[in-house]
Amino acid sequence: MGHRTVKIMSNPYLQKRSLRLSGHKTSVALEKEFWQLLEQSAQKQQLSLSALIMSIDTDRDPNRPLSSALRLAALAFASSTGER
Repeated sequence: MGHRTVKIMSNPYLQKRSLRLSGHKTSVALEKEFWQLLEQSAQKQQLSLSALIMSIDTDRDPNRPLSSALRLAALAFASSTGER
């Protein structure tokens, strides 16, 4: 029996960032527009991006993926400021 090679396609629309949350390394892939909104939100709240993400992680429903919670937080920020 031969070995199969599986290629994992990278998504050109997603940017992956490595984080440490609650002492654990993880990575999150989001579209660059969401990262930009999260960075703006952190700046407005005078937080580091890591601190903002930690806060979102702490407050999210444990059944909701972190990437989903981050997108929702970015959308909430955008709608509160009129950003697009």
